Amino acid sequence: MEMSREKLCASKADGSSDSAYHCSACHGDEEWGSTSRGRAKSRSLSASPALGSTKEFRRTRSLHGPCPVTTFGPKACMLQNPKTIMHIQDPASQRLTWNKPPKSVLVIKKIRDASLLQPFKELCVYLTEENNMIVYVEKKVLEDPAIANDENFGPVKKKFCTFREDYDDISNQIDFIICLGGDGTLLYASSLFQGSVPPVMAFHLGSLGFLTPFNFENFQSQVTQVIEGNAALVLRSRLKVKVVKEHREKTTVQNGIEENGVVSANLEKEVGKQIMQYQVLNEVVVDRGPSSYLSNVDVFLDGHLITTVQGDGVIVSTPTGSTAYAAAAGASMIHPNVPAIMITPICPHSLSFRPIVVPAGVELKV
Repeated sequence: MEMSREKLCASKADGSSDSAYHCSACHGDEEWGSTSRGRAKSRSLSASPALGSTKEFRRTRSLHGPCPVTTFGPKACMLQNPKTIMHIQDPASQRLTWNKPPKSVLVIKKIRDASLLQPFKELCVYLTEENNMIVYVEKKVLEDPAIANDENFGPVKKKFCTFREDYDDISNQIDFIICLGGDGTLLYASSLFQGSVPPVMAFHLGSLGFLTPFNFENFQSQVTQVIEGNAALVLRSRLKVKVVKEHREKTTVQNGIEENGVVSANLEKEVGKQIMQYQVLNEVVVDRGPSSYLSNVDVFLDGHLITTVQGDGVIVSTPTGSTAYAAAAGASMIHPNVPAIMITPICPHSLSFRPIVVPAGVELKV
């Protein structure tokens, strides 16, 4: 299994426009367009021998770097390389804007939760009647008897566009997403978009609220602010996961007996490899499954072995996932603006194994 985390604003060699970043809208009182004041933070600079030609620069995969105006003493400064320079915006100043006015919205509602029926109806009426939005909902949501048998909601329901998970591709038809539920509802919405993810507006109507900053009491004004394009943003990165499996087929001898009368075992013939790719918002878990034995998992970072995990498994999580399974396994919580990947063992067979934090953008092989 190989995992990597793509960088923000990084150009791709294959020309693909898909982004591995999940964009969440949030509300707050951040000042828009303000400039930082004061002197640049002091940093230490250590010289190291070059590994190759001084004319060629190897591009790293980490987003971390000093401010362009940072100095190292009275004379030393960073050598500017136009080929590898990246401009990263201050996360506190990120705001949503639209190239064109949004017309379509996907409303994700937590299934089998009666307490969300009334908020769902109020939101859909506001989007269709007040804003003339094209509302997409899951087909199974409209099959709920409380919605299907509501005659007053019938005229609004006829305006909906429905889709089925794993059957209909709506990735190029949705301008933004509204989630009604808890953190799990937002994670489900993120899983529906394996490429570029539209902005997500999550209302806190569930048990947890790490990812749902909006309250539903004044949803009209908050939805209007997002539609107008002046809402604060929090970018949450996702892991790009590639699962490689050896695909084998079994060939058996008729009646299990060869010509010489010897019983033959089933033969496995390798016909290729099966590769599956996913983009996940929380974490990737490699565990022992139903086996009663310990698992030995080797973890490679950019082709170099960094550790071997002996235990029930290993968790590879994003900063967003650091508040989920990794936190329950004893790891620390990482702010979503910190570019990092966390490796956490599950019940390690060791007295001193601690979680490992590696830079964002590295390639991990488990």
